[in-house]
Amino acid sequence: MNPNATITDEQFEAYLKQIRELVEGPFEEIQKEVEVTNVFPQEFYDLAIKNDLYRFYLPAEYGGWNLNELEILRVQEEFSRGPGGMRMHLHHAADMNWRILDDYGKPELKAKYMDKFQDKTIYCNFAITEQTGGTGADLHTTALKNEKGNYVLNGEKWLISHTDCSDFTYVIAVTDPESDKDSRLSAFFVPNDAPGFEIVEMPHMMGCRGAGHAGLKFNNVELEPIYLLGEEGQGMEVAIHSLSVSRVHIAMSNLGMAQRMLEITLKRANDRITFGKPIASRQMIKEKIARMQAHIHTLRCAIYDFARDYDIDPYNEYVTEKAAICKLVSIETVKEVSDEMLEIFGGDGYFEDSPYGPTERLYRDCRAMWLEEGAPNVQKITIARECQKFGGVVKYNF
Repeated sequence: MNPNATITDEQFEAYLKQIRELVEGPFEEIQKEVEVTNVFPQEFYDLAIKNDLYRFYLPAEYGGWNLNELEILRVQEEFSRGPGGMRMHLHHAADMNWRILDDYGKPELKAKYMDKFQDKTIYCNFAITEQTGGTGADLHTTALKNEKGNYVLNGEKWLISHTDCSDFTYVIAVTDPESDKDSRLSAFFVPNDAPGFEIVEMPHMMGCRGAGHAGLKFNNVELEPIYLLGEEGQGMEVAIHSLSVSRVHIAMSNLGMAQRMLEITLKRANDRITFGKPIASRQMIKEKIARMQAHIHTLRCAIYDFARDYDIDPYNEYVTEKAAICKLVSIETVKEVSDEMLEIFGGDGYFEDSPYGPTERLYRDCRAMWLEEGAPNVQKITIARECQKFGGVVKYNF
């Protein structure tokens, strides 16, 4: 444990076990209903609160445990073994949900809201993507000042997660339409009940069921300056830094899923007998298992390296590149592992119910990870840009 944590090593290890039992037990039972309704019942949120899944990641001053980034990520690996929609919700809760306000919020807002994250009294989603633009400097949503000095928000956002359970939205918008640089953008902490704020329903997803997604429309949503995050023109910095950390949380989600898929694959390979031998003894199956394990180990090392650097300096110069590397490697890992799992299981792995675990659902759920916080090509662009900037050098804190 890090010396600042408010729980002991023994308590932390017991908590990891507690969360694994929760997600592979009660959460799996709740998911049977969620697969049909596409909505989390209140029981899910109640269990998450009871098991401190909105508390563990917060600093002690906000009711949390002062865990460092690696410890937070280790908890995330455990809850990522469970249903994908619940993982999506809890992954966001552990990161962007609270961290953006803590990093960039005005002191008055932090004093009012930061301690309310610990029991989900408030929850915040993040909105940058647009149908009419993208997820970068080509955004069209505007937040222009009126005669009173307030910002007036107009425009739309699309593919926004957790809209069904959020009280606020972090919105990136244009405050300087005349600029063609990143400084044209600013970030805001927007109450979802503000007049002119509208949620637009979207179709259900292929996997990760229960996690609500929607579009947003802003029609003259008026915001006082206190709701500006950071300084005017700092919106791209807010987005990039927040997404960098979140991408590693996505990578750890992939690691948790991949680890569980490997474990149930090993059980199946040992039980499945052909020609008098377990298929796990066949050279072709051994080759697949070896590749699965090699991918998982590589990903784990990349994530742990990022977490070590982040705990030393969350704004270190390699944080963006290493985060993108973690996300890219995690996509390649979960893709390989899920494909090999399905092939080793054969037809039995394609059915919804399996005595070994939710193979079919895991296969569906992990496909969302291609897209969360940026598709693979976005990661490659980021990695290449940072690699060229530093001449191919990456520093490590070993």
